[in-house]
Amino acid sequence: MTEHPQRQYEWENEMAFKILDIVKSELYLDMRFMDVALSALEWQNREGMNTLATDGINMYYSSEYIIKIFKANPLFLSRSYLHTVIHCIYSHLWIRNGRDKKLWSLACDIVTEYTIDNMNKQCINRAVGWLRQQTYEMIKAECENISAASIYERLKLGDDIDTDSLIREFYTDSHKYWPDEEKNQSAGQSAAKRWDKISRRTSIDMERRGDENNSGEQIMFSRLKAEKSRRSYREFLKKFAVLKEEMHCNEDEFDMNYYTYGLSLYGNMPLIEPLESREVKKIQDFVIVVDTSYSTSGELVKNFLKETFSILSQENSFFKKCRIRIIQCDDMVRMDEEITDMDRLNQMLEGFTIAGGGNTDFRPAFEYVDNLLECGEIKELKGLLYFTDGKGTYPVKRPPYDTVFLYLQDFNRMEVPPWAMTLRLEPEELAAGNEVDY
Repeated sequence: MTEHPQRQYEWENEMAFKILDIVKSELYLDMRFMDVALSALEWQNREGMNTLATDGINMYYSSEYIIKIFKANPLFLSRSYLHTVIHCIYSHLWIRNGRDKKLWSLACDIVTEYTIDNMNKQCINRAVGWLRQQTYEMIKAECENISAASIYERLKLGDDIDTDSLIREFYTDSHKYWPDEEKNQSAGQSAAKRWDKISRRTSIDMERRGDENNSGEQIMFSRLKAEKSRRSYREFLKKFAVLKEEMHCNEDEFDMNYYTYGLSLYGNMPLIEPLESREVKKIQDFVIVVDTSYSTSGELVKNFLKETFSILSQENSFFKKCRIRIIQCDDMVRMDEEITDMDRLNQMLEGFTIAGGGNTDFRPAFEYVDNLLECGEIKELKGLLYFTDGKGTYPVKRPPYDTVFLYLQDFNRMEVPPWAMTLRLEPEELAAGNEVDY
């Protein structure tokens, strides 16, 4: 009695697997730059599902659903497969950061479908309906940089948007397996790191093969470039790490076998004691200067500070005692505030205001910091970050500490002193707050 249903189940599972392989192959033929991404998810049959879903590791599906959709609308199945993969490429699963789940899910679907609808590929081409056209026109007109974060902020604005209609229009896959931040903030971090590498590989392949020739690929390429910029920024911050001992049992260098053997042999005399300190790289003395000239947006300055401290805290970069000075300067120093712990930082950010608004001159900030070093207020300064639009007068003499100029737009490298490090940030990285968003 059970033999026939079992054979039916095995047949459906085998057919669904073959269909998914066909879909992946068709997508690969049209988008070779996505070869690694398209093969990154393990296929897992989960009966009862009526769509695709992912947790960043597996792609979940129902064999019955795959066969049904492939018969009725194979193009939709190809789009669904690509849609789910792009969520992972854009890191949508891991960067909600406390946003409303419903609106964030919708924003991610919109930017993903916007990317796909702008790809001129035969295997995924479909007519764009009126509601989609209107939605795309709205986000192009009102979102300076099109990303899930900017669309989310637009969706929050209010009453002129029929959210339920948009959810029905853009729904493609289930997000129920996305990591739940409320339950576990570290959920899926290994998958996130893996997709971070895949995104980098995809970006490199697009650039090498010249596949960003139509608007859909350009959208994806710009998103991946923004992520590359943020990774570079994180690496820059690590350059300012200070090697110093911190009191902590170094478990990596402590052999518990010798410790317990000594206790058993001599009673209360271990053969080896745990090390009470270890060398670690963390931020101790640090200066952040923000350019408060008219050409620098106050909102971007505040978000830059949030982003910087978010990265530092995520990297667990602070010593228990740290000193970080935040200086505001246009053509003169307008404000100087010292941060010694995370509580003080949060208080400062809550009441943060921009001081200044004149022309940009970088020299006063460096002279001010040099004076702090000379009088002993700063003793172990590792480095200085200068957040600016780049339109100002640079100092000629190299300071006795590392310096990075962080730009929000293209800059003339010939004008920058040879001793300074430089990094160009993407404005959309800072537009939505303290995380890079896609």
